[in-house]
Amino acid sequence: MELSDLKYSPDHEWVAVDGDIMTVGITDYAADALGDVVFVDIPETGSDVQSGSAVGEVESTKSVSDLFSPVTGTVCEVNEAVSESPELVNSDPFGQGWLFKVSGGQLAEDLMDRDAYLEITTK
Repeated sequence: MELSDLKYSPDHEWVAVDGDIMTVGITDYAADALGDVVFVDIPETGSDVQSGSAVGEVESTKSVSDLFSPVTGTVCEVNEAVSESPELVNSDPFGQGWLFKVSGGQLAEDLMDRDAYLEITTK
């Protein structure tokens, strides 16, 4: 997966679109800002998510942050590996650290490309 092919939310989530499946995770910027992730609460398979709504939490040694969905649709898969090893969010946020997948959904309107996202993270 190329980082330039992803869409990014202002809340620091990323989305990879593959057909009608959208994979969601948090960005490397968010993972670095959080510090060591120790627990991830993600939506269950079969649950409906709404873009812009809090759908879970990411807990680190520093803080607890809400996880916002950058897509609307039905969760079709969750990353069980992250539930068992939340540190994957830090070590591989764009790979093994993905959080959940949504099918038949719709992207949020405020998503950005990589360049626009990098602009807001360097201010």
